[in-house]
Amino acid sequence: MVLYTSPFPNSFLSVLHSFSWGLIFPCYWLADRLVASFVPTTYEKRQRADDPCYFHALCIIITTPIYLALLVASLPFALIGFLLWSPLQSARRPYIYSRLEDKNHANGATLLTEWKAAGNGKSFCFGSANVCLLPDSLARFNNVFNTQARAKEIGQRIRNGASRPQIKIYIDSPTNTSISAASFSSLVSPQGGENSNRTVNAGIKRTTSMEYKGDNSGSNNSEESREDKGGAGEPNEGEENACIVRINGEDNGHMSDTETDTINGQAHASSPAEPSLEGDAEISKTPNHKQKEGDSGSLDSYSASRESLVKVRVGDGTVDQSTVNNKLLYKASIMKKTSVRKKKHTDETFDHEISAFFPANLDFLCLQEVFDKRAAEKLKEQLHHYFEYIVYDVGVYSCHGCCSFKFVNSGLLFASRYPVMDAAYHCYPNGRGMDSLASKGALFLKVQVGTTPQDQRIVGYISCTHLQAIAGDTTVRCEQLDMLQDWLSEFRKSTSSSSTANPEELVAFDVICGDLNFDNCSSEDKLEQQHSLFTHYKDPCRIGPGEDKPWAIGTLLDPEGLYDDEVCTPDNLQKVLESEEGRKGYLVYPTSKNHSSSQKGKKASLKGNGRRIDYMLYTEEGLYLEWKVEVEEFSFITQLAGLTDHLPVAMRLMVSTGEDDP
Repeated sequence: MVLYTSPFPNSFLSVLHSFSWGLIFPCYWLADRLVASFVPTTYEKRQRADDPCYFHALCIIITTPIYLALLVASLPFALIGFLLWSPLQSARRPYIYSRLEDKNHANGATLLTEWKAAGNGKSFCFGSANVCLLPDSLARFNNVFNTQARAKEIGQRIRNGASRPQIKIYIDSPTNTSISAASFSSLVSPQGGENSNRTVNAGIKRTTSMEYKGDNSGSNNSEESREDKGGAGEPNEGEENACIVRINGEDNGHMSDTETDTINGQAHASSPAEPSLEGDAEISKTPNHKQKEGDSGSLDSYSASRESLVKVRVGDGTVDQSTVNNKLLYKASIMKKTSVRKKKHTDETFDHEISAFFPANLDFLCLQEVFDKRAAEKLKEQLHHYFEYIVYDVGVYSCHGCCSFKFVNSGLLFASRYPVMDAAYHCYPNGRGMDSLASKGALFLKVQVGTTPQDQRIVGYISCTHLQAIAGDTTVRCEQLDMLQDWLSEFRKSTSSSSTANPEELVAFDVICGDLNFDNCSSEDKLEQQHSLFTHYKDPCRIGPGEDKPWAIGTLLDPEGLYDDEVCTPDNLQKVLESEEGRKGYLVYPTSKNHSSSQKGKKASLKGNGRRIDYMLYTEEGLYLEWKVEVEEFSFITQLAGLTDHLPVAMRLMVSTGEDDP
């Protein structure tokens, strides 16, 4: 299958399309600004409440006639452009595939080593988020604004969070062989340059040792890595940028306060943090991008988040250890609190948490509601600093391919560190209401993640979708789930080059990500909760229809509270969501016909911890029979606090081959 790198098959159509859109854009922009001026966000309302001179009202009175006059003047040109633009959509391709040619541009990413299916297995990390990048006038109805600046900031935060090396803490103890609570979230943040991949000094004496396994490690460290591979509990093949902390403790595998401070002190005993990445000064002009001291979203703070997320610059200089330890007392105590919190559900087989960062070494990212084309370009440019392969501008326009006229695309965007082999898009033909104006659908992708010693390709399948949003349209969503399964089955058949007798490809995973617009606890969503999709695909957060696991929380934030000081930064939002009362104040909860009129009473009487409408599903069906897939970690992410009204989610899958290390 050919991947489309341009929206049209030839340059003539591309030029004609650009010309037609150039005629339409002034009218579109003026209409967007005119409507936006009458739809203030709660942040703007608070600012204007302190304005005794009613300056903003005066600005609206002056600018509205100007906007209207220019809008009327631009209408004839927009009409001509529309008459050219609409027929061209029949020749438009359903997506644009972008591959980063200049590898130096990806300064935050680590070069991947090809997986050979040797060793115990390999983990793959998936992320999904609804980023609400609509035209500014429409985004304001969700209480977010400044779409172009948000797109750039969202891309920066995602790549900054994902490009940090991962710290894993292994407990060498006969009675406790679990990974510490800090394993998933205690990460270091490279800022580029040679030092970002330098091996961490093995300066933890007595009971601990630390090593950083990076691609640019020195030869001595490589030898140490090979020696450690013989020990128990070694990391799996392909864990890039993993900083391994081994604790040979007698105290039942637990770290003492001194040891914790030593680890934290080493991470911070470095040169001062480098300036933040480009665009910070520009982004800080909007309230969505407030960055206070301790705001982990920017990765430029000295204080740690509540998950022991640390920023380091590994250097050769020395720092007064007592000074470092004093600064890190808070982080050390938080590490213990996180450990206790994660052990509340001891029957769970994988780690789970509310994280202030996107997980380190994020491999695949599925985004929804990237509707604005200019914002999509800005987002793509930022994500290309980490992801080499991106599929964006997914969908159809005009009447091409769907039953009704489509004004905007599907809003889907996919980013990957692994090469995309095949891609296909299908538009849901049964959209209703406002959703029918967007070409909502499903994007199916096949990626190559490795090659066996026998030259068999190791592949994975990822599906990204966004279902009907209007409440009460349960039948529409169930029909869309049926189509999703049928299309995915057809895609796998059409792209498979294997046979049972002679497999040329080994399927490592099959994952579905997206905003499904129904939750697992609402009484109004029972039809979707019992859909056959959940018999073939597993939801790590779900016990059964109508019941989530106790640690699962909602992913839909209350738009009215987005700019409250309690939740406007990733750290603050994380702290709020860790408490039941905080969740009741800032998450949207399922509605029920049998509840009291009190808002708090209404929420307290319902099962679950908010409306969880963003899903990460995986299956064990159709994979290579000798391999086993299981969830290693699951997280709800607050790093996009103030930028969207959804919580991103992330899942790390472990593909176990069952083979011994060579």
